[in-house]
Amino acid sequence: MPSDVNMDLDTVRRYINEQTPESKFYIGCDSDTHRRKDGRFYGTFVSVLVIHKNGNNGCKLFGKVEIEPIFINNGNHNLRLITEVYKAAELYTHLEDVLKGRKVEIHLDINPDSMHKSHIILSQATGYIRGVCGIIPKIKPDAFAASYAADRLIKVKSEFPALYA
Repeated sequence: MPSDVNMDLDTVRRYINEQTPESKFYIGCDSDTHRRKDGRFYGTFVSVLVIHKNGNNGCKLFGKVEIEPIFINNGNHNLRLITEVYKAAELYTHLEDVLKGRKVEIHLDINPDSMHKSHIILSQATGYIRGVCGIIPKIKPDAFAASYAADRLIKVKSEFPALYA
């Protein structure tokens, strides 16, 4: 049984290189938790690259789905959330050679409002992205690549039923 659906980075690089200087690039990651028949928790991590062609035309979406075991302690999902941050940074670093000098944003599915649990990792997450990628990340409500694009891709997981057995 496959454990991930990979984007072909060579295809993505070629596509990026074909874009005009006005094009904009948005990277994000979102995740979902589920329990498999074996009783263990797994995270479905969806990393996306949204390319806004010419900065005013349509968009192209590349996505990667990874499923891996995760540790949840008393309902605490902080490790899963920070893994989203690591995966967004990883996608950026894999494409950094073709993204340098372009308009790039990294979006984190983190809510700064203390009413939401994700605010706890805000400082750690933004510091990690700044340190690894040299980019100040966008957070909710300005993080559509993570909050909407990656989230929507998670919701189509019915397209990959073998991954959820």
